[in-house]
Amino acid sequence: MAGAGGGGNDVQWCFSQVKGAIDDDVAEADIISTVEFNHSGELLATGDKGGRVVIFQQETENKSQPQCRSEYNVYSTFQSHEPEFDYLKSLEIEEKINKIRWLPQKNAAQFLLSTNDKTIKLWKISERDKRPEGYNLKEEDGRYRDATTITTLRVPVFRPMDLMVEASPRRVFANAHTYHINSISVNSDNETYLSADDLRINLWHQEITDRSFNIVDIKPANMEELTEVITAAEFHPHQCNTFVYSSSKGTIRLCDMRASALCDKHSKLFEEPEDPSNRSFFSEIISSISDVKFSHNGRYMMTRDYLSVKIWDLNMENRPVETYQVHEYLRSKLCSLYENDCIFDKFECCWNGNDSVVMTGSYNNFFRMLDRTQRRDVTLEASRESCKSRQVLKPRRVCAGGKRKKDEISVDSLDFNKKILHTAWHPQDNIIAVATTNNLYIFQEKVN
Repeated sequence: MAGAGGGGNDVQWCFSQVKGAIDDDVAEADIISTVEFNHSGELLATGDKGGRVVIFQQETENKSQPQCRSEYNVYSTFQSHEPEFDYLKSLEIEEKINKIRWLPQKNAAQFLLSTNDKTIKLWKISERDKRPEGYNLKEEDGRYRDATTITTLRVPVFRPMDLMVEASPRRVFANAHTYHINSISVNSDNETYLSADDLRINLWHQEITDRSFNIVDIKPANMEELTEVITAAEFHPHQCNTFVYSSSKGTIRLCDMRASALCDKHSKLFEEPEDPSNRSFFSEIISSISDVKFSHNGRYMMTRDYLSVKIWDLNMENRPVETYQVHEYLRSKLCSLYENDCIFDKFECCWNGNDSVVMTGSYNNFFRMLDRTQRRDVTLEASRESCKSRQVLKPRRVCAGGKRKKDEISVDSLDFNKKILHTAWHPQDNIIAVATTNNLYIFQEKVN
């Protein structure tokens, strides 16, 4: 696979680390629900169904030695969201973290946005390695001194202490979404961001928590006429006025905020005509788009539906420029996937650093690498069997029917409870993070 710095299909991926307990008894709260590198790739954040955010930091001592690629270790863990109850609607609001988005770094501290179904929070992650001592009005244990007993003044000083990483909530953006939030995206102006739920998209200023602007509203006057919902939304990486949102009908709408305050009329509509030969009862379900991502250069966007990944040129609306089948062998299994609800799984996708390779997940803890330059693809597996340090991942193949070869896996033996929904790619290096149910696997390019 071509890597972040280019190259051909010669990149070999090897195991680096696995995070989380390696046991079969998985607690619901430990299931990973989102994975995100920050802009430098030094930090990697995960959110889980228990409302926790865990941040891993790349060790610094090996950065000058690329052949000895440094590992990620726990940097900070904090409870981002708690379970709540909406008494007006008699609804329980889960603490599950739906999305994490890092803000570009402006000073020594790091900032990130995290959201559950209803509430978005802005967190500041900062380091402290000094503590003040020698207060005049306070004892060292924090008790206040009697001011009448103070006869001399001291100058407080900073003393070194063990490094402490603090996560503190700086803003809470609440009460703006009637439906479940599925996306947040930071604007390139570094001042605003959007949040999207099933029917509306809101625009927020990072400093203002008590109001947001509704920029998309597809809610019909009569809810019985509802035919589609918003599934994902993202700002353009360079044009602060442009964003896209995808729908459950397989369409992507590009909107320009300069055109009007309410972007109910799109600037562009990206939609591929359906192939009549593939028409079935499940066509509408599997055409629903679960993720949309702009390329880093802003020229393309990638969409993921149930069976495929499509690359769209922003200048061409009528069809994608590239289409990659992720697990076409499941087309014959759609009936059983519908019965066990797997057909509604929402797979995400991501680009590598130079937009030459895309990655997305599948079942049986498989994930797919799709090389755009050489039009080649490979299926790899995140499994406990390959947990030996620097062990090279072997390509996996699925046999859809007929005689199975020795190294192939039968489609009937795939485990649909093991699925990779969330993946992330380091912005500069060939390092990837892949979330299985409750484990985070980190793989990197094998360096000779």
